[in-house]
Order: sequence, then C-alpha cells, then structure tokens
Amino acid sequence: MTGVRAAGAPIRVLLVDDQALVRSGFRIILESEPDIEVVGEAETGAQAVALAATLAPDVICMDVEMPEMNGIDASRAILAAPGAASAVLVLTTFGHDEYLFDALAAGVSGFLLKTSRAEQLIDAVRVVAAGGSLLGPEVTGAVLARVRRAEAPSAAAPGAAATNADDALETAMTDAGLTPRERAVLVLLAEGRTNAEIAGKLFLGEATVKTHVSNVLQKLEVRDRLQAVVWAHTRA
Repeated sequence: MTGVRAAGAPIRVLLVDDQALVRSGFRIILESEPDIEVVGEAETGAQAVALAATLAPDVICMDVEMPEMNGIDASRAILAAPGAASAVLVLTTFGHDEYLFDALAAGVSGFLLKTSRAEQLIDAVRVVAAGGSLLGPEVTGAVLARVRRAEAPSAAAPGAAATNADDALETAMTDAGLTPRERAVLVLLAEGRTNAEIAGKLFLGEATVKTHVSNVLQKLEVRDRLQAVVWAHTRA
C-alpha cells in the first residue's frame, strides 16, 4: 500500500540496482518529469531494505539479481515491515531471472522489462504510486507461459492436463463465491488483459468491468489484480 502524498507533492522514488549506469539512466528518465523525484539509490537488496525504512519512498524500482540480498527477498522484507507504505516496481530482464512469480506472491505492484521505453517506465511509476498494479505486456506472456509449464503434470496428455487445470480453477472460483461473469473476468485477468480488453471480450463497458474486478478482489481477499493472477494460477 502506498503512502498518502500531499497534494502536488512529487512521487518519491528509490532506485535499486547493482549497476551504477542503470541507476543513472533511470534517474535521468524519471527526473525529467516534474512530478517525480529520485530520493535515493541502493546497489544491494540489503541497502534497499535499510533505505526504504529511512526514506519511506512512494515507489521502489527494484532489480532482482543483486549481491547480499536479491530483489525478491528485499521486496518481501520491505512490504512485510510494520507500517510499510512503499510500492515495489520490479525492473528486470525476464529471460535471465527465475524468480518473478515469487515476487508476485511477495506483493510487488508491477513488473517491467529494462528494455521498455522511457515513457513506459514513467507511466509505470505513476500507476503504482497511485495504488495501481501492472505487468509489462512482454512480461505477461512470459510469466503465464512459465507458470503453465510448471503446472503441467506431464507431456503425455496435454489435453487432459489443460482440462484438469481448468476444472480445478473453476471449482476454486465457485468456492470463492464468484458469479459466472466474475469468473469470466478473472480468467481474462489471469491472461494479463487490461480492463479495456476485458470489456471488448465480454461486450461490457469499462466501468462495469472495473466494478467486476473490484468484486473479484474483494471476494478473493487479495490486494490487487496481480495478486488475483497469483490466486488464479496457484489454483489451476
């Protein structure tokens, strides 16, 4: 959960990456915006935990593979601390990282590839600072593909495996009290769809989709749509 900023106050960002050049690049991009201020930098996970406690940034841009403590363990420690008020945005090269799904479970607010455009980074910081969550479009496909591979019980009967996974998820959603429409929304959320895409798929207005998403989160007792993705894929 993010803290409450005074009206007009800039978004305070902590950069965490073990490469100084990467931190410098992110700082240049973010500080080009009048509503964003970089308040600190850390090059290890342990430093990130300490600085998060002293600086209380609104957003922490977190690398994953770092010395002393990786970004997932650092995120878990930061988000579990009493009174935690920072949102964590993971910035990583997905192809070289085995830990992203664990980061979702730890409560991070978003993933973005380091190869994303500057405007995507800026938008992502604003989204998570406002209490939202996101998956970069490239990351969404990679996460879901990796999860599905991990969940497949065997390659001998892929059709049966898919059917079993679908049945298990359907049962879990029904047990959670989701209506048929809410179940359809959750399935599309788990595919990484935006509200606009869900609206198009289900022939609904975006405001209606937003209401359904809110109901889904409440019934599943999860914090945001990323946690709903975790919920769905751990039950499929």
